[in-house]
Amino acid sequence: MSESADPGQDQGQPLIEHLVELRSRILKSLLSVIILFLPLFYFANDIYFYISKPLRAFMPEGTTMIATEVASPFLTPFKLSVVLALFLAVPYILHQLWSFIAPGLYSNEKRIAMPLLLSSILLFYTGIAFAFYLVFPLVFGFFTSVAPEGVTVMTDINRYLDFVLKLFFAFGLAFEIPIATLLLIWTGATSRAALSQKRPYIIVGCFVMGMLLTPPDIISQILLAMPMWILFEIGILLARIFKLGEPTADTEMADGD
Repeated sequence: MSESADPGQDQGQPLIEHLVELRSRILKSLLSVIILFLPLFYFANDIYFYISKPLRAFMPEGTTMIATEVASPFLTPFKLSVVLALFLAVPYILHQLWSFIAPGLYSNEKRIAMPLLLSSILLFYTGIAFAFYLVFPLVFGFFTSVAPEGVTVMTDINRYLDFVLKLFFAFGLAFEIPIATLLLIWTGATSRAALSQKRPYIIVGCFVMGMLLTPPDIISQILLAMPMWILFEIGILLARIFKLGEPTADTEMADGD
C-alpha cells in the first residue's frame, strides 16, 4: 500500500513546485509595484501637474481644474500613483513571467520569444508617449475650441485622469499590433498571405477600434486608427523579413509526398 502511494506523491510534486514558483513570481511582481508606488505617491501632486499640462495649456486664462468630490484631491493622485507604478513595473513583471515559462520553451522558441518580449515593452511605452505628446494636444485643443459661448472649461481632476488613462491603455495596446501579427503568423494561426488578402477588412477594423477606444471625436479616432494600420503593415513586413509563415524545405517535401 505504501509503495503504491509513493508514485502518486512523486507525480504530484512537480505541479506543487510550479504552483509555488508561480506564487513567488506573483508576489515579487506585486512587491515591485508597491516599491515603485511609495516614492511616486510622495510626488503624486507634481506628477499630476505634469500629466494635466496638455489640457491646462488650452484652458482659458484665469481658469483651473476642479475637484467635484470631497475625496478627489487625495484619491486622484493616489490612483495615478498606483497606475504609474504598474506601468513602470511592466518590464519586471514580464521578466518574472518570462522566467516562469522559459524553461518550457525550445531553444528556437526562446530566440524568437525574447526579442518579441523586449519589443512589446518598448512598443507599449511608445504608444503612451505618442498619446501624451502628439494626440493629447490635438484632442484638447479641439475640445476647448468648440466649447459653446458662455461655457467655461473647468475639468474635474478625476474625470480627466480617467480619460487620460483610457487613452494610455488604448494607444499602448494598439502599438502591440506588430507583435500580435508576428505571433499569429509564427504560431501558424494564420499566414502572411492570408493577412495580406484581408487587408481591407483589417483597415476597416482599425477605424472601428479607433471609434470604440477613443472619445467621440474624429481627430483621436484617426490618430489611433492610422498608427494601428501602419503597425499592422510593419508586422507583415517583419514577417517577410524573418521569413515567418513560409513553408520550409521539410514541409514542402511532406506536401510533395
